[in-house]
Amino acid sequence: MIKLKNLTCLYDDKLILENVNLQIINHLTILGANGSGKSTLAKAICNLIEFNGEITLGTKNIKHLSLLQKAKKISYIPAKLESYDTHIKVQEFVLLGRFPYKKSFFDYSEEDKKMVKEALEFLNISHLSDHTIHSLSSGEQQLTLIAVALTQQSQVIIFDEPTANLDPHNSKIIAQHIKSLKQKHQIILITHDLNLASYMHTPIIFIKKTQAKLYEKDFFNNSNLENLYGVEFESLAVKYE
Repeated sequence: MIKLKNLTCLYDDKLILENVNLQIINHLTILGANGSGKSTLAKAICNLIEFNGEITLGTKNIKHLSLLQKAKKISYIPAKLESYDTHIKVQEFVLLGRFPYKKSFFDYSEEDKKMVKEALEFLNISHLSDHTIHSLSSGEQQLTLIAVALTQQSQVIIFDEPTANLDPHNSKIIAQHIKSLKQKHQIILITHDLNLASYMHTPIIFIKKTQAKLYEKDFFNNSNLENLYGVEFESLAVKYE
């Protein structure tokens, strides 16, 4: 369980989130307009940014965990790979997910390498093992990021706009993989895609005007959506099945 108590976040002195109090018991989808604070909330949960208030993972305060302890508990997957060694191969990059478990000054174990192989097979990208990250398409890079999270074996995986840069075909592939991960991991999804949000079948947090409201059910009805987004809606057509 993830618990947020009086969480407040600022960016360049601008208030983004104010006194947010939430208990995230299981899977969750985070929605809201551009700039509302969706990524800010996710990065705060991972302790990647400064914040006021308290965030606990299980019984542990996130600020009291070491980097290696946090890596074993939570993974953050951005929408796009922004920085990487252009010459690193996929299998080498995914192996970095095992770093929290690596013994100092020793090479990665055969068990680590086996886990990389299994992650690539699970995501159907084994054929990309020897390809460089630089040579991959956006969809293949996103699958590679998921493979890193799988080998990292963290309890919680946060996906930040995983389909933002993808075409409909690759969006469907990514959506199905994310949903399948719900069986073994706690998934937190940030997205603008209401079809994807509906497909995930999780409680919804909607962020608006520095506040985060939890919807356990009855989020996806036209009246509610029109009130939150300020535009007219027709019935959603789920496209990821």
